[in-house]
Amino acid sequence: MKAPPAPEFSRVIEVTRLTRDGRHFEIAANPAERAALAKRFDLIALGRLAAVVRLEQIPGGLYRLTAELDADVTQACVVSLAPVQSRVEEGFSVLYGGDGEAQEVNLDGAAETIEPIENGVIDIGEAVAQQLSLALDPFPHAPGAEASIPVGSAKPLSPFQALAALKKENNSKE
Repeated sequence: MKAPPAPEFSRVIEVTRLTRDGRHFEIAANPAERAALAKRFDLIALGRLAAVVRLEQIPGGLYRLTAELDADVTQACVVSLAPVQSRVEEGFSVLYGGDGEAQEVNLDGAAETIEPIENGVIDIGEAVAQQLSLALDPFPHAPGAEASIPVGSAKPLSPFQALAALKKENNSKE
């Protein structure tokens, strides 16, 4: 079995080194890490990625990571493929605990997933990278870019209209 690739932006913290009050970290990706993340997330460029992270132990043997990430990204427009620059600012929280599989727990009336702690470490860099991937615009559009309809053609059919037309066409062939 092939081992998973090493994370591009890894900042490993040993949970045994955390104090009761937790720790505060300021992390930033270097140019090589940003280039590797841009490739992973299919970005034209990742100009900057930084985060302020707090990692603390909470009751029940759990650890809570709270972070604010800030990134400058360049994506390809889904219509024209022109570069679309944007800034991503995102706050997030992740629970860690136990070993093995992720599980769910109810805290403060809301269900939260608990990510496993593997080998006694939490990779805060990978947590930031994963959150960045979730915060990216799935359909970036360059200013003025619109899907064009050829001149003289009718408005495109909705999926339901297209199915009805196919059904009508198939019934007329019988």
